[in-house]
Amino acid sequence: MVIALLSVELFIPHAQSLKDKRMVLRRVKDRLQKFNVAVAEVEHHDKWQRAGLAVVAVSTEADHAERELAAAADEIERVEPGLISRTEIEFLT
Repeated sequence: MVIALLSVELFIPHAQSLKDKRMVLRRVKDRLQKFNVAVAEVEHHDKWQRAGLAVVAVSTEADHAERELAAAADEIERVEPGLISRTEIEFLT
C-alpha cells in the first residue's frame, strides 16, 4: 500500500474576504471529486488570500498514486489558473 500526499499552496489575489476564498476552494474541491483522492484545507484558515490544501491518494503502486496527484494538480490549475504558488508530492508508507 502506498499513500501519497500532494501539498498545494494557493495564492488568491482577488479574494477580499474569507467568503471569497471559500468560494474558490469549494470550486476546486468540487472539481477534484472526479479523481480518486481526498482533499482538505490544512493551512492558512484565517488568511483571505492564501490557502494550503492537502490532497491524498492511496494506491497499490507509487506510479499510479503519483499520476492521480499530478492530474489533480493539473485540474486545479485548469479550474483556477495561476493560483498555485507551490506543490510538493511526498510518499508516506
